[in-house]
Amino acid sequence: MLLGDICTRRCGFCAVPKGHPEPIDWDEPRRVAEAVATLGLKHAVVTSVNRDDDNVGGAKIFAETIREIREQVPDCRVEVLIPDFQGLEEPLRIVLEAKPYVLNHNTETVPRLYRAVRSGARYQRTLDLLENAKKWDASTVTKSGVMVGIGEAQDELVDVFRDLGEREVDILTIGQYLRPSKDHLPMTRYYTPAEFASLKEEALRFGFRHVESGPLVRSSYHAHEQADVAAR
Repeated sequence: MLLGDICTRRCGFCAVPKGHPEPIDWDEPRRVAEAVATLGLKHAVVTSVNRDDDNVGGAKIFAETIREIREQVPDCRVEVLIPDFQGLEEPLRIVLEAKPYVLNHNTETVPRLYRAVRSGARYQRTLDLLENAKKWDASTVTKSGVMVGIGEAQDELVDVFRDLGEREVDILTIGQYLRPSKDHLPMTRYYTPAEFASLKEEALRFGFRHVESGPLVRSSYHAHEQADVAAR
């Protein structure tokens, strides 16, 4: 996770500490690449906290991290899970210019629940980011994820699948929300394995190249295998 351990947002599902972050560490991309090399990774998933204090700076760290990993470990594919950069175009273009193997931005939940679940985010902003990534570089493999069990309805999930499919998102992940602590949003229900299978079939109707759906699924769950399928 890039850009420190303090997030500038207060999302209701997330246990990352919130507050005022430290200044951006411009040496971080080099150190991350060294860690990837030491671990011998073939597929690295790189994410970050939100840095609404400096969206362009945050995007530059993502881009430099991609380039550093590619330089130090040429055969390692880099997948990035990026924030929404408050809807600004320049940060997204900066990341895309570095040519990540997969560009992921999570939708997380249905529009009705955004105020509680994704503080500071906007559903349309997320859709626009995913749409622009394809528009500005059609070769980009795009990915997004949603949580279930946080208060959504079935028809609302289907609407999200449809919206993401219309943006030509390649990979979709669907996983069970689990409450990090009593201070976070309550979990409303567990989905059964059969229900996850049904959600996958429903989502596939909207043109995704790959859908990963199950109780343990998270953004990086079997990420290398998802990317292999989507690249075919």
